Order: sequence, then structure tokens, then C-alpha cells
Amino acid sequence: MRPFLYIVSFLAVMFLAFWAYRENYTTQNMLKEVSSLNRQIADLRTRLAMQNAEWAFLNRPDRLQDLVNANFDRLQLLPMTAAQFGGPEQVTYPPEPLFGLTIDPNAAQDELIP
Repeated sequence: MRPFLYIVSFLAVMFLAFWAYRENYTTQNMLKEVSSLNRQIADLRTRLAMQNAEWAFLNRPDRLQDLVNANFDRLQLLPMTAAQFGGPEQVTYPPEPLFGLTIDPNAAQDELIP
């Protein structure tokens, strides 16, 4: 009986050592992958910051005005004025409730309160 216990114990220890070995390398690979992803995220953030800076540079009002002036014959772009916007009287509001009824949010969905 004792030799059987030794063999089972030895096999359990070998199995646990193999499992720990595999977990160690799996963890190292995952850490390398996380490090790679963090580098990619940093690179993408840098590229995004660069694109935001380029966007701000290209959308300078003086540059846009020069482009409008240079392409006026083709585009016919004019400066915006206050007259191009509508007034408050032109805003469409939702219709008034029918027959002066209101809906109670605490009541059943189909139930109306006069």
C-alpha cells in the first residue's frame, strides 16, 4: 500500500509541477501581449494628438478665408450673417395635449387624468 501512495504522490507532484510550468509561461505570454497592446495604445494616442493638431492647423480661420477667396468663382461661398438664421417664432413646438388632458407618469400607461 505504501509504494502505491508514493507513486500517486509522485504523480500528483509531477502534474502540479507541469501545471505550474505551463501557467508561468502562459502568464509571461499574456504580460508580453499586454505590454504590446499598451505600446499600440500609446502610439495611437500619439497619432490622434498629431491628427488633432493637423486638424486645428488646417482649420485656422485665416487659412479658410484665403481658400474661400481663392475658390470664390467656383464655390460662391459667402460669410454667414445673422439674417441667415431663423427667429424664435419659426421654431416648431410639440402640439398641445388633446382636450386639456395630461398623462400621469405614475398611472398606468393608457390611463389619462382630466
